Amino acid sequence: MMMPSIFARDLFDNFFEYPFTNYKTDYLMSTDIKDTENGYEITMNMPGVKKEDVKAELKDGYLTIQASTGSNKEEKDNNGRYIRQERYVGTSTRSFYVGDSVNQEDIKAKFENGTLKMLVPKKTEQPAVDNKKYIAIEG
Repeated sequence: MMMPSIFARDLFDNFFEYPFTNYKTDYLMSTDIKDTENGYEITMNMPGVKKEDVKAELKDGYLTIQASTGSNKEEKDNNGRYIRQERYVGTSTRSFYVGDSVNQEDIKAKFENGTLKMLVPKKTEQPAVDNKKYIAIEG
């Protein structure tokens, strides 16, 4: 049972954070999707992520965005002995269904200052044309 707290979401938030520091992963890849006349504008915040660590893929109608990040903090005293050494490596993935009619070439993406902006056009599904072939009946 979660207990209410005035300091965080629950009583143990400050104690059980990874890796027992103030590093939070809740905000990684927070996404806003805006419905416009021509398509959908996807704005995804990725603080601390470099452009080369972001990959976007369109497969079977699903747009999948993957971001990898890592950090290595070393602190040594004057003799070169470790005082503290922390490492973090992680990957986050988000997927959105955009439809089978959207092509990879139609999606425009731009990464700037830790923010990925994508424009996914709206494409209406063409209804399947019912090609009925009739057999001529003589007589």
